[in-house]
Amino acid sequence: MKAAVLTVSDRVSRGEATDRSGPAAAEMLAELGFEVVGVRVVADGIDSVSAALEALLPLASLIVTSGGTGFSARDVTPEATAAVIERAAPGLAEAMRAATFGKNPHGMLARGVAGIAGSSLIINLPGSERAVRESLAVIAPALRHGVELLVEPDSDHNVADN
Repeated sequence: MKAAVLTVSDRVSRGEATDRSGPAAAEMLAELGFEVVGVRVVADGIDSVSAALEALLPLASLIVTSGGTGFSARDVTPEATAAVIERAAPGLAEAMRAATFGKNPHGMLARGVAGIAGSSLIINLPGSERAVRESLAVIAPALRHGVELLVEPDSDHNVADN
């Protein structure tokens, strides 16, 4: 199964900062058995992010974004993702946020979403390397199975069976 990573950051896209979260996500996805077909960077913005997601859909059955999920005016990754997905998968985002309760009070400020577009799963992660690693660790046990259900829609198993 193929995965792609999209870092959403004005500063990284302008070359003013180094992308650490995208490579961290790619590393973890590879460890989970995904073939990472790209790590891309795009500036914040609904149009730029949604266009980048649309371009990645034919390439990967899993797309994770990093960044743009906070409260600042330019943090619109969830809105851009919502414009692309056809069905929400709220349990993934809820699990990632719930895991931060009691550990990091700022975790509840994350607005990331997850959802399905065609046969691809898109998941928004926070923008820091640490948050990417922590968030992916939380959803890792279910991630591969969820993507398999999308890639193999005629299989005889479903979430309730496992």
